[in-house]
This record gives sequence, C-alpha cells and structure tokens, in this order.
Amino acid sequence: MSQVAIRLSRPGVEITDLGIIDTPNRALEASHELRRADVDIVFLYITTYALSATVLPLMRRLKVPLIVLNLQPTSRIDYANFNRLPDRQSMTGEWLAYCSACPLPEFVNVFRRSGIEMHEVTGVLEGEDACWKDVDDWISAAQVVADLEQNRLGLLGHYYSGMLDIYTDLTLLSAVFGVHIEILEVEELARLRAEAEAEVIESRVELFEQAFEMQDGCDPTDIAEAARTSVALDRLVEQHGLKSVAYYHKGTGNIENEQAISSIILGTSLLTAKGIPVAGEYEVKNVLAMKILSSLGAGGSFSEFYATDFEDDVVLMGHDGPGHVAIAEGKPKVRSLAVYHGKVGRGLSIEMSVRHGPVTLLSLAEDPGRGFKLVVAEGESVPGPTLEIGNTNSRYRFSIGARRFLSEWSAAGPAHHCAIGVGHLASTIEKVGALLGIPVIHVC
Repeated sequence: MSQVAIRLSRPGVEITDLGIIDTPNRALEASHELRRADVDIVFLYITTYALSATVLPLMRRLKVPLIVLNLQPTSRIDYANFNRLPDRQSMTGEWLAYCSACPLPEFVNVFRRSGIEMHEVTGVLEGEDACWKDVDDWISAAQVVADLEQNRLGLLGHYYSGMLDIYTDLTLLSAVFGVHIEILEVEELARLRAEAEAEVIESRVELFEQAFEMQDGCDPTDIAEAARTSVALDRLVEQHGLKSVAYYHKGTGNIENEQAISSIILGTSLLTAKGIPVAGEYEVKNVLAMKILSSLGAGGSFSEFYATDFEDDVVLMGHDGPGHVAIAEGKPKVRSLAVYHGKVGRGLSIEMSVRHGPVTLLSLAEDPGRGFKLVVAEGESVPGPTLEIGNTNSRYRFSIGARRFLSEWSAAGPAHHCAIGVGHLASTIEKVGALLGIPVIHVC
C-alpha cells in the first residue's frame, strides 16, 4: 500500500492513506474518514481478491470520482519458483498476491448497477509500466477540476457585438465547473489607473523592458500608459481574488475607459504568463480552456485561425490581445498599432509565436442538450514565415493535414477561438472531461 501512496505523492497533492479495507464495517468507517478529509478523487488499489461488499459502502455516499487500480506486483508470476513452494497453502498465498484482476469485473458490475462512476487502470506495480502514465493523468485531471472549482472569473466589460458563437450561459458554467463569476465595471479599472503611483509605473516600465523586445515606433507615452494599466490590472485582480479574466469594452465616448482598454494588452499578457489567464473579446468559454491548460502547466494562449498555408500544409493561428508570453518562441516583441484587429482602440500589442514543438489546442464548446464539451487536438508548432502584424501568430502542423484538420475541428462545433498549450495533453484532457461528466472530442 505504501508503494502506491509514494507513487501518488507529488507537490500540491495531499494523500489520505486508509490502509487495507477488508470488511464492510471498515469500508463504512473509511467513507466517513474520506468525507472528513474532503478528498477530490479516490484511488482504490486492489491488492488481492476482495468482495464487492467490502468496497460498495466506501463509495456509495462519497460522491467523488473513483479510479480502481488493478496492479500486479510484477509483470508475471515466477512459475518455476511458485511450483517449488513446499505446500498448496503457500502456493495459494503467493497466487492471491497476483489475484487483483479476479474481483475487477465484480467491482465494475456492482458500481455500475449502483450508479457509481468509476474508471480502472490495469498494469504492474513495480517498474515503469505504461499504467503509471494513466495514473499521472488522472491526478493531473483531478488537480485541474479542483482549480476550476476554486476559480474566480472576472468579467470586465461586455460581449463583442455580432459574435454569436461566444455568448454563453454563465449560470451553467458555474454549475458544471464550479467557477465563481465576478462581474466587473471598467470604471473600476479606470479608477485604479488614476491611483497608480509614478514610481510604481516606472518600475513596471522596467519590467516591460526585461520581458519584451520593444520595436521601433513604440511611443514612450504608450509604454507608460500600458504600465499604468498593468499596475491597475494587478490591483483589480488582487482586490477581487481573481484567477482568470475575460474582457472587452468599446469605451466610446468615455476617454478614461477607452484609455484603460486600449492599453491593456501588455498587462494582460503578464497576468496570463503568471497563471491568471486573460481572454479578449469577452471570450468566457475560452478563458476556461486557457485555465485548464494553465493548470496543467502548459500555458494556454488565446488564438483563432488566421490563414492556411496549403503549400507547407500548416495552419496559421494567432490573435491580438493577450499572449501567453511564458510559452513564446524567443522574446516576445511589442509593436505599436494604429488599430487593434479591426476594432476600436490603438496602442501597443504583443507579437510572438508559441514555442516550437508539440502543442495541444483546446476549446470549451456549447453542446446542445448536454451543456458543454471539450474539443481537443494535438499538433506541432513549426518554424517558418509568419505575419508580422503585431499579433500572436504561429504555424501549426497536424497529423491529419491542414485541410482535414480544419474540417474536423469545425465539425466538432467549437467557437472560433481556442486555447493553445505546449505538449501533447489529449489523454489528460479526456480524463478532465470524464471527471466533469462532459464529452471530449479528440480531433487528432
């Protein structure tokens, strides 16, 4: 038992080890202990043959995800040594040490008849069996779900007119993911900008110069205004305890509001890099996709389709607004734009590509009749020419090719934005969906 507890342990994870449970009464006691511990997920390690009557009381009232570990001590019984044991009693004891598979169908049958959702992992206790990758994925998925339940999402401003695909049901978001939603006024950000001290603004300008490569044409006044807004954003996040933000505001007719929003990109990019993802265009669903990737340590950069390079068989993707500068290929550039992405506003913007190598695209999509679903694809961020337009912009290659990817991704029904993180994470995201009880569409 201690071997499994050690393998499950890692930073940020608290283990409640209840030892061997071999009677219905002990199972009932254990269920109370786990409820008091407020566990997020249960790993039930089958060490030998066991009766379903000894595990059903454990899970019936617990109401948390269950992962059954069917793990043999080694990859096979040493038949020669086994058959040299002195008596049948000794043989039975040794055989039972390898008997974890025997009760597995019984457990599955009883849990399903009892309406208890469960998943199983089969493999070998010792060594680097592939089963431990599954176990790691389940732990990561449970951490993501816990992060979502503790997420305070700030909504700053209003939806962008016309993009019907990004509108969503905020109550349903809270019900499915446990997220708390805090509706914020742009005027509060404007007030915090006005209160920012000169020395703090100057320090933030110095931070910008360390984090970004300022391009020719960046007006020092614009840099100072972006620093002022960055300081105000940090204070807004701190005052409301925010762990993610989605924003959009025209600010037309109110110069303070317009200045706040038009100077927001550098500050939101720094927040995103610190694990507080920020999505533009009030993309509420997509900021949760960004949060999932951020919780997995993969980044999560705001993106949409730009163009297709059919000759190189790659898809160009990016966006204006926040970029996840912690997963950039090289030092992110800052450019001065006369207009933001065709919308109201002008000023400084981030230009970067996502780090070359494996990537995962993730979208949280509406699913009529079932609430939400996750759409995921794995690909590669590859080098090559991009559009130097002061936006995030990367080239992505997919195993099924650009044409088929675009068709199958769109057919899955996501909104036109997505989050992009580094690494291949589809197997973990599938488990996140399982724990949340929502479908996952794996495009490639």
